[in-house]
Amino acid sequence: TKRVIKNILWTTAKNFTVERGQEQIEELISTWDIHESWLHHSEFLEEEELKDSKRYHYRACWGIPTRRKPIPQATASVFFVIVISKFKPDTAPVEVFYRLESSRLIRRPEQCQFREKWLKDIIENKVACTKRL
Repeated sequence: TKRVIKNILWTTAKNFTVERGQEQIEELISTWDIHESWLHHSEFLEEEELKDSKRYHYRACWGIPTRRKPIPQATASVFFVIVISKFKPDTAPVEVFYRLESSRLIRRPEQCQFREKWLKDIIENKVACTKRL
């Protein structure tokens, strides 16, 4: 069976604000099939001015707190970039990319469905590394 890739309608460049970007990232995250035990917070990191675009960087930090360990042993971050082209009309939607901590692979929400396993793998690797130390 083929999975349906869930995405959202992204705002246009002229309607973009840092706050709107964060709201839309939260809206995207809400479409991901992730167990309710995972908690996250998102934050705006920085604005980057390039020759051809403006880029807005955000981070969502994930963990699974429990009663016994309310502060998770490890967390996993997903980094988002919202790109506003200086060459496209300001009525065009912004472009969005994300990548996982510890990965250089850049994904587009409309091309790849997010997988909970990616978060689990990051945390398992961090916990294993900590135990070796």
